[in-house]
Amino acid sequence: MDKIRVLVVDDHPVVRTGIKKVVELEDDMEIVAEAGTGQAAIEGVAAAKPDVVLMDLDLPDKSGIEVTAEIKDKYPEVGVVALTIHDDRDHLLEMVRAGAAGYLLKDIEPGGLVGAIRAVNEGNSYMSPPATKKLLGEFTRMANGREQDKIDGLTAREEEVLHLLAHGQSNKQIGASLSISEKTVKNHVTSIFRKIGVGDRTEAALYAIRKGLVELN
Repeated sequence: MDKIRVLVVDDHPVVRTGIKKVVELEDDMEIVAEAGTGQAAIEGVAAAKPDVVLMDLDLPDKSGIEVTAEIKDKYPEVGVVALTIHDDRDHLLEMVRAGAAGYLLKDIEPGGLVGAIRAVNEGNSYMSPPATKKLLGEFTRMANGREQDKIDGLTAREEEVLHLLAHGQSNKQIGASLSISEKTVKNHVTSIFRKIGVGDRTEAALYAIRKGLVELN
């Protein structure tokens, strides 16, 4: 089995060393490059071709938000996970808008870090509980201005797909759970996004939590 290729971006060498030790204890992942600046991170993605980038937000030349947006523009297949000290709503929302699939605080336990790497590598999102609550609050605020409850527009099958999506399942896993093809799942997901007015799986999952389709643990 191919290992998950990870690039670590942080301007503090001691932090990079600590992350490297955690990641390399896992049999299914490896550190393929390190970077201490935004420009080095972009060059590292081009050279090392990582599957997942762990991104600090405070870099000496560019913000991690800028670097994330540039990476996602040039290499959309690469998953980016923020690993930061910032727990405020603004940094979180800016990283999500830039294309990050994960947002973790630096006090996360090692198991949470490697779990996030695996989840993002599989095409899913992974947010720390504080980040999830902040995103949920933002979407609740946005939804309060809507005139109607859009979940009524979903079919029963679409609600089933949304429920599984919110639990972090990939399209392939959803298809297996519901005994339908991956292509059919993709069509359902596209329809769900359009009906509930969201742009990605993270927003859809948070919408499902707010509507009570899944519980926030």
